[in-house]
Order: sequence, then structure tokens, then C-alpha cells
Amino acid sequence: MKKIVFASFTALFLTACSQNNVKQDKSLKKYFDENKVEGCFALMNNATGKFTVYNLGRYRDSSYLPASTFKIVNSLIGLQTGKIINDSMVIKWDGVKRWNNDWNKDLTMYEAFRVSSLPYYQEVARRIGKDTMQLWLDSLKYGAKEISEKVTIKTAIDSFWIDNSLKITPDQQLGLVKRLYFNQLPFFKSYQEVVKRAMLFEDNTNYRLGYKTGWGFTEKDHAIGWIVGWIEENKHPYFFVLNIESPGKKFDMIPVRMKILKDILKQLGFFEGKM
Repeated sequence: MKKIVFASFTALFLTACSQNNVKQDKSLKKYFDENKVEGCFALMNNATGKFTVYNLGRYRDSSYLPASTFKIVNSLIGLQTGKIINDSMVIKWDGVKRWNNDWNKDLTMYEAFRVSSLPYYQEVARRIGKDTMQLWLDSLKYGAKEISEKVTIKTAIDSFWIDNSLKITPDQQLGLVKRLYFNQLPFFKSYQEVVKRAMLFEDNTNYRLGYKTGWGFTEKDHAIGWIVGWIEENKHPYFFVLNIESPGKKFDMIPVRMKILKDILKQLGFFEGKM
């Protein structure tokens, strides 16, 4: 059995965002407007500690369901507790056909993370169990830390990150990925490296881009989209979070959130290996 290690972190997700080190960039608003969404974006330059932020109030003070970005933490808890043996561990498909064909087969952890398989990670959460999951959320000070009191324990443990029970601010999301990048979360370093490998989607001579996406719906059925991660050029990391919101469930989140992210990063000078 894997040893469960907890650590006491005061303000674990604090990113030291203050008026002195924040540049509010209103020119980024056009990328949200042209895609008919509201939202926020923040980028932290690790070398200087300075932030570039669009919509500071939403970034710092508003919280939303994490949706599939919670797979970062679900993976780490699963690995630390031994419920995920390694990133090659297969969970067999239950035979239920779902909207995403990439989910309708046996998957390893690595594959499930990269196609954002909800069924795989719901099973991981069930194996972790409510009490252990709650202990980790408390230890991490992850968002509101609530699994759920509104539904049964069986339902809550495999849906609390998508049913608006658990919420997190964009600022906290950025803090999480920053600490993951530097192996500063209270998990074994090797497990943090496993998750970072799964997050690395683009790796070339100019840059390395690691991220996790998320897509869920608010209590008002507004679509919420996330991309959290880092971009690295010349071995110099920058950490980012994108949060967008649109009324209605028919909104095509998948291409829009990535287009906004890449348009913003391009405007800020990335992708050419010069940062």
C-alpha cells in the first residue's frame, strides 16, 4: 500500500498577485468579444513575478466549478494513494457508449488524461473514496474544499467537480499549476512528474506548452471553459489560466477556448522562441 503523505501548506495557492506586480491589459478584451464570451486571463512571468491580467476582478475574486481541470488533482491523489499504480494502469471500458468516442474503450491513465475521460476519472474517484478525497482537498486547500452535501455519497464522490459543489478561483488554478511545475505540491516528486508529462501537449524547438482543459456548466446552464498550464521558452516558464463563460449548452467550447488562448499568447510574443 502506498503511503499517504499530507503536508500543511498555508495559503497553498497564493500567487502573490498584488497591485504592484500586476499589469492589467485591456487590449486582450477583443479576443473574448470576438468569440462572444466573458472571462479572464492571467499570465505570470516566473522570472520577474509579474502578472499580465485581463479582468482582474474575475481572476482574483470569482470561483467556478473546476470541471476536467480537477483531473490534475485526481491523478495526483490516485497515484499517491496507490489507486492509480502508474500512468500505464488500464481501467476497462464499461461498455456504455458516450458522446466522446475516445472514451469508449479501455484506457491507460496517460490516455485518459489526454482525452479527458470522465468515466476513467470517476472510477478513480470512487476507488479513492469520499473520506480520503476530502482529506486531500483540505490539505491542499483546494478551492472551496467541498465534495457535496446535496447528493448521496456515492454520487458526490464521482461528480463533485462537475456539479458545482466544488469551486475554485482562476488565481488558485494558476497557483496550483505553478507549484506542480516546480514539484512543490504535497505529493511524491515522481507522481508530479507523471502528471506533467501527461499535460505536455506541444514540445518543439521554440516552446513547450503544457495544459489541462475543462468544460462544465454553471447552475444557470452557462458553459464554463478552462485552460490552465504553462508555456516555456528557452527554459523559462510562464504560468497561465484562461477562464471563459457563455450562455447556453450548445456553445462549442473545445475550439473556442484554445483559439482564445493561442491568440493571446501570440499577441504577448510567444511561439517564436524569443521569450
